[in-house]
Amino acid sequence: METALVIGASRGLGHAIAAELAARHWHVIGTVRDPAARTPLHDLADASAGRVEVEHLDITEPDQLPPLRERLAGRRIDVLFVNAGTTNNPATPIGEVSTADFVEVMVTNALSPMRVIEALQDLVPPDGLIGAMSSGQGSITNNTAGSREVYRASKAALNMLMRSFAARQADRALLLMAPGWIRTALGGDQAPFTVEESVPLIVDVLLAKLGKPGLEFLDREGKTVPW
Repeated sequence: METALVIGASRGLGHAIAAELAARHWHVIGTVRDPAARTPLHDLADASAGRVEVEHLDITEPDQLPPLRERLAGRRIDVLFVNAGTTNNPATPIGEVSTADFVEVMVTNALSPMRVIEALQDLVPPDGLIGAMSSGQGSITNNTAGSREVYRASKAALNMLMRSFAARQADRALLLMAPGWIRTALGGDQAPFTVEESVPLIVDVLLAKLGKPGLEFLDREGKTVPW
């Protein structure tokens, strides 16, 4: 049974991706930030007959990565997918953003996913996939509306960092996913797409990219998003 490690799977898109993979007969390891809190991922694990495991990782705490790497030693991870996202007040122009808000969004959305990928990459075989949740709002080409300035910048930074990683890992299958505007805690109630209709498409794209070397920035329909 192939194994996926979904970082940030306690709720929302991460949890739904874990559930979709489990429904497709994958073994799934999902991470949660708070080891003491009950999450939908725990419910999924309880109902999975052992196909879903719960691990603990707060990606903004780099000291937690080596213990996770040690716990997973010897495991083959066919798909490593890092789902992370936070934002500040989307209406605040960059000149009014506090340093603390800027650092929090950048560390969570750009630096921390890359730390995870760097730390766990050796668990993924050459025919596997390493991916991260980006956003169409990270596209510099497509930014004609403005707003959400720090969030956009953080996803563009993630894209650039993955480009740099890809330059060092030319034979790896690497993916940046732009899932679209989806009704989650981060996306809000006005988003046009539901989790239920979006996640099967996202997982289709992930699995289609398995074993295909090179970095791609794709939307949920598998179409290339301009950098």
